[in-house]
Amino acid sequence: MALLAGRTVFIGRKGRVAGVGGVAALGACLLLSACGSVQLGSAAIVGNQRITQATLDSQVSNFEAAAANYPGQVQVTSAETPAAVLTWLIRFSIENRMASEAGVSVSETEIQAGVESVSQQIAEEQEEEGQSASLTPGLLNVGISPQMLSDLGKYQAQLDAFAAKANGGKLPSTTAQNNAVTTAVTKAQCTAAKSLNIQVNPQYGRFEYGTTYAVESGSTANALSAPAGKPTKPSTSGLTPAC
Repeated sequence: MALLAGRTVFIGRKGRVAGVGGVAALGACLLLSACGSVQLGSAAIVGNQRITQATLDSQVSNFEAAAANYPGQVQVTSAETPAAVLTWLIRFSIENRMASEAGVSVSETEIQAGVESVSQQIAEEQEEEGQSASLTPGLLNVGISPQMLSDLGKYQAQLDAFAAKANGGKLPSTTAQNNAVTTAVTKAQCTAAKSLNIQVNPQYGRFEYGTTYAVESGSTANALSAPAGKPTKPSTSGLTPAC
């Protein structure tokens, strides 16, 4: 996410951050200490709420059904899909907490405006890449099923509302304002994520705080594939909030 010329820019294909590569659940448990900390039937625990396995499975099924209609156009593989979808389910929770802590609320009209903003941004990116505008493949390529579009619109609307509040009531329009608001958003997101004590089922990888807040399955793959006799200690970079 970045703020440019008074506009919150949605993460497009060039910024796709969902985890890549498959990691066996048993192998992940050997490397990560969180195996016993996520309740049975949970894909993740965010604050006092569970993202259930059933919820994730349903959204993954929605994603795969939509992707089947666009052969060759969707870059997210079947192995990547669960982590990609789970990433966004967690991000929505982080954004909800950030908005709540900042006293920001959005109306249904603002959510629909958020949907339109995201749609426009995807179309512009596709045009820049010489592709015909098509919303659904654009969403799928960043891990969003069509059924999650309303949640994404809310996410966008919350970012815009927070940015406007941080900038004295209007979206930033200068580089200096943009930089200041981006700093404020970064801090607020980090604080919100930290307060939620996010735990991800190691079956899907680990949660990377960093600046993208993503479930990264590839983060343990290198350790699992290390040469015999040369165990590699998995990196702890990004495992805890920087705030």
